[in-house]
Amino acid sequence: MTQKQTKYILVTGGVVSSIGKGITTASLGRLLRNRGLSVTIQKLDPYINVDAGTMNPYQHGEVFVTDDGAETDLDLGHYERFVDVNLTRESTVTTGSIYSSVIAKERRGDYLGATVQMIPHITNEIKERIVSLGKSSGADVLIGEIGGTIGDFEGLPFLEAIRQLRKDVGAHNVLYVHVTLIPYVGPWGEVKTKPTQHSVIKLREIGIQPDVLVCRTKLPLTEEMKEKISLFTDVDKDAVIEARDIESIYECPLHFEAEGLARIAVQRLGLPETPPNLEDWIEIVRRINQPANDAVKVAIVGKYVANGDAYISIAEALKHAGISNDCRVEQIWIDSEELDDATDDIVASRLEGIHGLIVGPGFGERGTEGKIKAIRYIRENNVPFLGICYGMQMAVIEFCRNVCNLAGASTEEIAPASPHPVIHLLPEQREIADKGASMRLGAYPCRLAQKSLAAKLYDEELIQERHRHRYEVNNDYREQMARAGMVFSGVSPDYRLVEIIELPNHPYFIATQFHPEFRSRPNRAHPLFAGLIEAALRHRDGTAKPAAKSSRKSEGS
Repeated sequence: MTQKQTKYILVTGGVVSSIGKGITTASLGRLLRNRGLSVTIQKLDPYINVDAGTMNPYQHGEVFVTDDGAETDLDLGHYERFVDVNLTRESTVTTGSIYSSVIAKERRGDYLGATVQMIPHITNEIKERIVSLGKSSGADVLIGEIGGTIGDFEGLPFLEAIRQLRKDVGAHNVLYVHVTLIPYVGPWGEVKTKPTQHSVIKLREIGIQPDVLVCRTKLPLTEEMKEKISLFTDVDKDAVIEARDIESIYECPLHFEAEGLARIAVQRLGLPETPPNLEDWIEIVRRINQPANDAVKVAIVGKYVANGDAYISIAEALKHAGISNDCRVEQIWIDSEELDDATDDIVASRLEGIHGLIVGPGFGERGTEGKIKAIRYIRENNVPFLGICYGMQMAVIEFCRNVCNLAGASTEEIAPASPHPVIHLLPEQREIADKGASMRLGAYPCRLAQKSLAAKLYDEELIQERHRHRYEVNNDYREQMARAGMVFSGVSPDYRLVEIIELPNHPYFIATQFHPEFRSRPNRAHPLFAGLIEAALRHRDGTAKPAAKSSRKSEGS
């Protein structure tokens, strides 16, 4: 049987960085899926890091983790949330990974003595990654986003590779989409198309003529402006797509549908022109813009809150939980370091009036005492709580110090000489020296205790969730914590690793070693986040009680 030909949509960006290529890519993927097409997505990043695992969250945002343990750019999170697919390590390509592969092949003698060069060896490796994902996924359409901005030196090999790809697979199988900026200047808000013209000129110098222009703009594009852009760029006027700034990113698919982006892609690639089914997405946007219930306030305590992208999956998962509960979630971000030396009164004043609390992930000592103080406040004041990864570890430390009376309880990560290392290094991590891709990464199974809050929320006995950590609960202290009232409601199937803790006499106190935020979707909120917002609504209304069974399930449960 002849394998079907995957179609390729390749997205580039110009003028400025952070222009919205990722949301454009994800939105187009959503619209194609709503037409019944199978879609996979790939991010091609020009940075020399092999992956995003060792990057500083302040510089690069969060590290998104796939089921198979790839540490990736945060854009893969957008792809998964919008398109509702679980991507793999094949969906992330970097300069570092390309060069590592080419050098390994050269050392093995795979090139038979040839001089290894940018063209064809580097560009062939990039093309091979793209085509390989198309084949292995069996998708009707592969959408590839090229990181960076046209004109960046490091991006040239990727641009040359996608230029060659059109020749390799046929022009009718490739569509180039270029995302660019339409700024306005002066006191009268004069809209300027010149940066877009120059960006396209730069792209054409490389040998790529865009088929579609997605024009990011604060002001509407007139027909006259579209005509002018079309004239100077050789892009058909109907393929000049307005991408106006809007309140919620989840409105983007509907906006692009109205602009005809998916219709153009389908027609140019010769795909079936099936009418889209957008009813569910319209309801999602309705719940975001006009929720039936009043807002709840949820505080997120973390150490990277100065960069909004550092906890972006948590922020989006809270929005999904708001959609699920038909309410708005007001997110209050608190730097945990500000609470390190705070008195109990100051902590109480910072957290007063909130209806729920999340303590998020983060490595190292900075801000840990602030997290512990915040957890103590919500535990003692019955405020709904969700701890994630390091947040769970801090919850264990707080409980051991203040309930089990284990003075000096801590984690080996920051206090190796602690008299009570209630969090310690995983045994298999002790001999590891390299930092990259060496943590416990990806999806692992977790068995839930019957009649626990976790079991009620998931409505499952065995779940799969994504991890990214080196440290775990020290089993030497499990019995002592259990006697004091802590329930280990989720453990690895061999009962060796603690994955979920909870306090049954609290309205909603649950924490996980894994990252539930990575599996949340706008059309299917993660049950732990949905449960948190349900509990926050009860706390707001003064009807707090143990959480009821939830009918929502995550894709990974």
